[in-house]
This record gives sequence, C-alpha cells and structure tokens, in this order.
Amino acid sequence: MMPVITLEEKQLNLFSDLSLTPAPRTETLVMSADALAKWKAQIVEYQQQVRQSQAPKQATLFDIAPAYCDPEAIDPLLLQLVPMAFYRMPADSPGEACLYFIVDSAAGLILYVGETCRSSKRWKGIHDCKDYIASYQDLHYRYGLPTAVNAAFWWDAPVQRKARQELELNLILKWRSPFNKENWERWGQPFK
Repeated sequence: MMPVITLEEKQLNLFSDLSLTPAPRTETLVMSADALAKWKAQIVEYQQQVRQSQAPKQATLFDIAPAYCDPEAIDPLLLQLVPMAFYRMPADSPGEACLYFIVDSAAGLILYVGETCRSSKRWKGIHDCKDYIASYQDLHYRYGLPTAVNAAFWWDAPVQRKARQELELNLILKWRSPFNKENWERWGQPFK
C-alpha cells in the first residue's frame, strides 16, 4: 500500500524557515539642495539658450503662407500665468483646445508642456504631472528655496488632435521640459 500524501505536503512552502517580520524599509533618496540647484540650473541654461537663439529661417523663391502654428513663435515664459489651482475653479463648459505649460516663474523654468481639447477638464482627474509638481514643491519647501509653479495657456492651438499633438511634441523637444517623459533620459526623473 502506498502512503497517502496530503495536499499540504505536495505544495512547496517558500516561507517555512523565515520569520514573518516585514523587511526593513529603505529610506527614500532625496535630492540634496545642491543637486536640485544644479539640476535646475542646467535646464534653465538650456532653455535660455533656446529663447535667445532664433531658428534659421528657410529662404523661399515664392511667397508661402507661414505655418499656422509655428513652435518658434511660442514662448511659454511670456504667456499670462494662472495659479495651479485653475482646475479647481468652476467651469460652465468643458473648455477649448489649447496647449498648456507648467512653469516655475521664480526660476524662469518650463517644467511641462501639454495639450488638450478640454481645457477646463484636463487637470480635474488623474495627471502624473500633479505628483511631479507636488514633489518638486515639497523639495523646495524642505530647503527653503523659492518656487512659484503656475500654468500658462496658449489658446491658438489647432482644434484637430493630430496637429495639436504634433505642435505639443515640437515644443516638448524644443524646450526639453523635464516633466515630459520624452526628456526623462536627458534630465532624469527626480520627482516621480
């Protein structure tokens, strides 16, 4: 007669010899004040160079109408700023198509470039950039550094989604905004 093997004996137990105490938590790495200042300085230096240099103009033999939305003509730091709480204000419509920029006006730094067809609704839900902004501001408060994070809108954006997204991508690549995923490889992700 064969011995009967119970189900518990057949099942492997990976934790039989281990105590059930939780593993110690590792401390979250926090960027130092010097590292934060250097990180911001690199980005501001790059963005200031972009602002000061004019893109080369293509010469033409014929008069061609200028592009409707020229990314070279949009400077987020010259747009009217609104407080980051703009999305909490009541709205009577879903809003309009636009490009929006998250800027730290205390540093003259463009942090994020986005597009939407519903300006009043885009930020009401979940948006990863909200978390980046909160972490960015928390770190500034921790070190007593000035920061003034605001939003700015460019209302002359194309209504067609593909054209608006193409313009958004051109501006993300032009300004190398650090909170956009397209630029994480260049600037890192210290605020995820």
